[in-house]
Amino acid sequence: MTRSTPPRPVHIEGLFPKLGAFRGVTTRLHPRPGQADASVSSVGGPLLWPTDEPWPVCAEPHKRSRGHRIPGIRRKRQVLADAWARDVPTEDERVLITELGRRHRDQDVADTDPIPLIGLVQLYRRDVPGLAPGPDGCDLLQVLWCPFEAHGPSRHSLAPHVRWRRSDQVRVPLDASPQPTLVGFEGSVAEPCVLHPEQVVTYPYAGSLPARLEKKIAAWEEKEERKAEKRGLDDELVTYHHDLSIPQGCRVGGFPSWHTTDPHPMNCVTCAAPMLLLLTIDSNEWDGASGSWMPIEERAVPEHLRDRRPTKLDVGRDGLLNIFACPTEPGHPHRWSLQ
Repeated sequence: MTRSTPPRPVHIEGLFPKLGAFRGVTTRLHPRPGQADASVSSVGGPLLWPTDEPWPVCAEPHKRSRGHRIPGIRRKRQVLADAWARDVPTEDERVLITELGRRHRDQDVADTDPIPLIGLVQLYRRDVPGLAPGPDGCDLLQVLWCPFEAHGPSRHSLAPHVRWRRSDQVRVPLDASPQPTLVGFEGSVAEPCVLHPEQVVTYPYAGSLPARLEKKIAAWEEKEERKAEKRGLDDELVTYHHDLSIPQGCRVGGFPSWHTTDPHPMNCVTCAAPMLLLLTIDSNEWDGASGSWMPIEERAVPEHLRDRRPTKLDVGRDGLLNIFACPTEPGHPHRWSLQ
């Protein structure tokens, strides 16, 4: 089934014609649960991986002997889905959900043992309009991560891993990827999803615009907020950030959101070129408050069955991961930001 983004509630270029110079395009991936194999693009599906290429691991020392079991995570999700389909879980289901949600310990795993990374996304250029070319003719982008938030100076950060490859050079693909015994949090495991790519118009984050234009947009928002308060319609307030600029959900290309931090330069560590947004992995496909980015097709679904988190990923506590690529040399190291 296709997914279609509704028209924006306000024609923002009509209000601010100078925004037209900054207009861009992004591809919403619209991941939804489904069976995918390694030959197609997916979120949480199997990766096309050569049998003669080592599977990447996390060797950074951190606690990894306590966590959740992947089969238990998937079983819990199925029980919850069945319960929501009936509006409410049974008492037996409540007990089972609690049991499946508990953490386990593996005393045979040391904090320095290498653990397999988990596949998040794989994208074929043939499937995804707007996906930037990879190095040396690579047509397949793969993203993995460590299933523990225990990295970096804070010891609470993520560890994404980006891999490009030429799909036609994979002669003998891996039948099944290695899996860690335990994962640090349930949201580190993506539910297998097929994609429904859709290109939509996008505009930069307000703080990335010229100061004068940003101030005009802010003044318009303040005026709209006062009008909404007078009408008692605060929950229907339309804002540039939430409704008119950067689409929510997993997407390719376009502009990064900086809603958690101030905008800051993302320059290539090799050549210092300003990097471009390659991919956004978002916890949610649309915001629960306004829902203006909810696809038209989802509006026919009963409210209690709408799932704004079909991938079941939880990126940095309900946030998103932006991955950047060098526009002059795709083979240069990628950078990322958590928002």
